[in-house]
Amino acid sequence: MQNFDFHNPTRIVFGKNRIADLNKLVPADAKVLILVGGSSAEKTGTLAEVRQALGGRTHATFSGIEPNPSYETAMQAVQQVRDGGHDFLLAVGGGSVIDAVKFIAAAALFEGDDAWHIMEKGGRNITQALPFGTVLTLPATGSEMNNGGVITRRDIGAKLPFSSRYCYPLFSVLDPTKTYTLPPQQLANGVVDAFVHTVEQYLTYPVDGRVQDRFAEGILQTLVEIGPRLLTATEPDYDDRANLVWAATMALNGLIGAGVPQDWSTHMIGHELTALYGIDHARTLALVLPALLHERRAQKQAKLLQYGERVWGITSGSNEERMDAAIAHTRSFFEAMGIPTRLSDYGLGADAIDSVIHQLQAHGMTQLSEHRDLTPAISRKVLEGAL
Repeated sequence: MQNFDFHNPTRIVFGKNRIADLNKLVPADAKVLILVGGSSAEKTGTLAEVRQALGGRTHATFSGIEPNPSYETAMQAVQQVRDGGHDFLLAVGGGSVIDAVKFIAAAALFEGDDAWHIMEKGGRNITQALPFGTVLTLPATGSEMNNGGVITRRDIGAKLPFSSRYCYPLFSVLDPTKTYTLPPQQLANGVVDAFVHTVEQYLTYPVDGRVQDRFAEGILQTLVEIGPRLLTATEPDYDDRANLVWAATMALNGLIGAGVPQDWSTHMIGHELTALYGIDHARTLALVLPALLHERRAQKQAKLLQYGERVWGITSGSNEERMDAAIAHTRSFFEAMGIPTRLSDYGLGADAIDSVIHQLQAHGMTQLSEHRDLTPAISRKVLEGAL
């Protein structure tokens, strides 16, 4: 196992009717800006619950954060923070809203002349941020319990990640009943997003991180078990929703990635597909991962065989046959969740690959993978395998 530091200061407030706890979680003298995406938080009554829980605290609302949060919209929120003198932010939504709030919290106090420098430096130049909490309504990204996010800048077609120790939520309220109104596509996206987050920290090479491996395999097995049920249930099942919420949070709160190598190639390639073609984030991951596993099977053989055995029960056949079966099971799982796994399913052909590779090079994504050896030429092979 590799050396590691692990620290996660986010308080999780989990279960039914926990939004009322905001009255204890938010400082009594805070001047709060609530940030949301579209109109769903208002329509479902979640926003009304939040406002009621805030009681007599001064608060305002900023709405309009996109599914792939943009720098342009985030900077509008920064201006509202400054104009209104807000000193506490509250994200009400899914990963996109929470990612945006992390950036807004840092950008509002950023001392440079252009807050986009935060993204160009990956967050390494963040020295302070406004305090913030979250009320999660869409489980997927794990952003509610980590210090990172992804922001898109539309005018230059860039989608970049950032992280900082200043960007952990102080608390996150996780009420599984808030997922009851989600459409099937968003549930499917959440399952796949959490699945791939887990895989990218697990399916690399062995370092005898037995605890991390077993945690990761448990998350994957849970998602495989509940995923199809989430789409076919006639009524929401609280336990399935609770397990989805907690699996998505645990998939990216740093625990399963501590002391083990990680490979975020699928995410980096997927980000470019979203920035260029507007494909949902989770769906780009389903496009890339099976093709990437096939292309990198030699580098990942030991863990790919372990994954096949422990997650999918694949124990017979040659090593090559077992790896083929593990990749096929992965692709079939995504497709069973209603998520396509081929570029052609989105009307994209070989010409789209050139654009993605150009963007990867422009954004410095030229040495990806756990071995730092996944070059643009290999990324091209991965994408060709996804046609």
